[in-house]
Amino acid sequence: MTAALERIVGRAHVLQGRADLLPFESDGLTHFRQQPRAVVLPGTTEEVAEVVRWCVATGTPFVPRGAGTGLSGGALPCATGIVIELARLNRILEVRPRDRLAKVECGVINAELSTAVRPLGLHYAPDPSSQTACTLGGNVAENSGGPHTMKYGTTTDHIVGLRVVLPDGTITELGGPLHDLPGLDLVGTFVGSEGTFGIATELWVRLTPNPAVIRTFLFAFRDLEQACRMVSRIVADGILPAALEMLDQTTIRVVEASVLKAGYPVDADAVLLVELDGIAAQVEEDARKVRAIAGEFGAFESREAATAEERLKLWKGRKGAFGALGRLSPDLYVQDAVVPRSRLPEVLRRVRAIATEENLILSNVFHAGDGNLHPNISYDGRDPDHVARVLRAGDKILATCLEVGGSLSGEHGIGMEKRDSMSRLFSADDLDRFAQVRRAFNPLGLCNPDKVLPGAKVCVEFRHGIAIEGVTH
Repeated sequence: MTAALERIVGRAHVLQGRADLLPFESDGLTHFRQQPRAVVLPGTTEEVAEVVRWCVATGTPFVPRGAGTGLSGGALPCATGIVIELARLNRILEVRPRDRLAKVECGVINAELSTAVRPLGLHYAPDPSSQTACTLGGNVAENSGGPHTMKYGTTTDHIVGLRVVLPDGTITELGGPLHDLPGLDLVGTFVGSEGTFGIATELWVRLTPNPAVIRTFLFAFRDLEQACRMVSRIVADGILPAALEMLDQTTIRVVEASVLKAGYPVDADAVLLVELDGIAAQVEEDARKVRAIAGEFGAFESREAATAEERLKLWKGRKGAFGALGRLSPDLYVQDAVVPRSRLPEVLRRVRAIATEENLILSNVFHAGDGNLHPNISYDGRDPDHVARVLRAGDKILATCLEVGGSLSGEHGIGMEKRDSMSRLFSADDLDRFAQVRRAFNPLGLCNPDKVLPGAKVCVEFRHGIAIEGVTH
């Protein structure tokens, strides 16, 4: 196996030793761990296609991977398969400022694209908390969001074209650098498919003009539920912030004790970050309304970032919160579900009760404007009882979110984590339709198998593309 892959990508770009494989045994959700047979690092689309064709010829399952920052087990390897690591495809190929478009390779780091086009007065809007590490190709796989999703949308709203290596090794183009191309929306179908439809190696992305004015506010509350009610009121009053982000007291204290110290008041039960952007007159009017709403709902501290440095500090604390929570325990389980904004107070109250019932450390940091919750459970993965309580609590939290009309995932995807919960939200007919679409792209099931949809198991021995041991696709 190694010799064949080395002929394609070069000896230096095939990893097979145990120590070399260790970093690839999981993504950001470390509950699931599995080392692959090998990791291959192609440097071009053509090399990716050659590796995929080798996998098809030998019946080897393969898992595409970017930076490994995913939080649903979406890049979990197969014991019988290989990982196709795409970090070497990291070039910004073309920028068209007049068209507000850029062509990039899939391994470009999210934040680095905005840095590159900032002198042109542009940026790439989707901004996951991991944006200084996550890749644009990984964002495409998961349809990633971020704090500014509320106004600017998720990844799918910013991708107009893809160069894709299909699961049979064919290279094809979906969409392109023209807006609203006629025909089926295959770009929209591919984005969010979690690496199960193929490997996007090059992307045409929309660039967004930098706003004329940005104003960022911090509002501190003695009561988390009151902060949530303020969120609903802002939206009900027709205000569209660029971001509405919430941190609870546990998160605030951890951040303030870390190198990410942002100046959040540690005696607050919740901090709400509100960012407004746009033309000066509109932002000024919205700021006046937001301040009034904060007073109405009992904010005991209202503060505006006076400089760009202060704004950056507030956001650094929010985006680094997951890392700061590492101060509490060796492991962190980051839940991801969506509920109606109006049900946030009730759901958060029930989530806190679940954590108390299971005797767990819970923190909440989330996209309040979208109702996209991230209940975080700190735990020690070496303790089986601790793990069992975490999984039980996670299941109860998910059930609570679905019960109030919520969804399984806002931005982290289904992956391995929620695969077996899909039937809670979708009927057997729905799941069958999903499977039909996947088979149209991935008929052998070799491309990122065992993810998203329950039932199919392909991470076993294959021979010449035909599954044995009674495995289904």
